Parts: sequence; C-alpha cells; structure tokens
Amino acid sequence: MSKSWQKERKNDPYYKKAKSEEYRSRASYKLKQLDKKFKIMKQGNTVVDLGAAPGGWSQVALEKVGEEGLVIGVDLNRIKPFKEENFHRIRGDFTTEEIQQQIMKLIGGKTKVIISDASPSLSGIKNIDQLKSLDLVNAVIDIADNILEVKGNLVMKVFQGAEYKEMLINLKKKFRQVKTTKPQASRKKSAEMYVVGLGYKGK
Repeated sequence: MSKSWQKERKNDPYYKKAKSEEYRSRASYKLKQLDKKFKIMKQGNTVVDLGAAPGGWSQVALEKVGEEGLVIGVDLNRIKPFKEENFHRIRGDFTTEEIQQQIMKLIGGKTKVIISDASPSLSGIKNIDQLKSLDLVNAVIDIADNILEVKGNLVMKVFQGAEYKEMLINLKKKFRQVKTTKPQASRKKSAEMYVVGLGYKGK
C-alpha cells in the first residue's frame, strides 16, 4: 500500500465513520444507502452474502434481519465471527458447486436476498479486469437462479464493460425491476456500479 493511498484512506469520511461506528468496512455504508433507497432486506429475511470478507455487508444485513433472520457469509478469505448466533460463515469459492451445496444446506433451500460486493483479483488491465468482473457477476446470477426465492431481491457490484448491457437485458428478464446506481459511499474515481434486482420471477 502506498503512503498516498494510506493517507487518502485515513482522510476518507466513510473510513472514519466506519471506525467510530465499529463497522468492519467503509463498504457497509454502500449497502446501507442501497437498502435505504431500494428496501432490499427486511426483518426475518434470510440473506446470503457472496464475497463477504471482512464482513461489512454481513454486519449491515444482521442489523436489518434481526434475531429472526439468518445471514450466511461466503468468501475465499476468513471472515471473523460476529457475536450474533444467526450468522454463519463458509470459507471457499462460491462459484463452485460444493460451496453452493453448503449454502443451500445452511439456509434449508432458498434465500430471500442475495448481496454481493465481490471483486475479482484485478490486474490493472482494463479489458481483462472487466471480463473477470463479468465472470463473477454471471456466477452470482447463476447462484440466484438456483437459490433465490420467487419475489426475492439481489444486489451486486459490477464494472461497466462490453458485455454490461447484455447482462442487464438478461437480468430484466429475471426480475420485476432492475435498477443501476452508484451509492454516495462509493469512491468517486471508482468504476464500480451496483445493480439491484427486485422481485425475482423464478426460473
């Protein structure tokens, strides 16, 4: 990490806010803003968080679903446990059938909400990174087809590229409403966008 990046991070208002409010990541505020705008999660929901580490989005999901809900965090990296007993973590690659089977076993079938702030390992080469991102997004959509309840909701991070419009067209066939947005907590210079699918129609 460069000194300029570290300085920028320390001066970031969302980084400071996350520290003071004991969130694991500044990214927590992205999900808070998305949920406030689109009403993605409700009390009692089951939420699957794909690419969950360090746990900032899972933390917000736990607040939203309350004690009656359930949150499953999945990541290649270790996710530190939360005190809440209704949080479960799976360490592994969520694009594999083995990990998807583990998710389904934990949730007992289907989930009401899928959230994903996952990013691929970036190379710095724009075209390659966009393709990597698209592969990850398509994996999330495939998982939604397998485990998302009818009328369920999806939110995921995307990077605009050549196949972006085609992906949106595909999603619009699957969800009652599809919205694209960039929450205020996203860094201005970041190319990330978020796609929200509301009201899954089912296969």
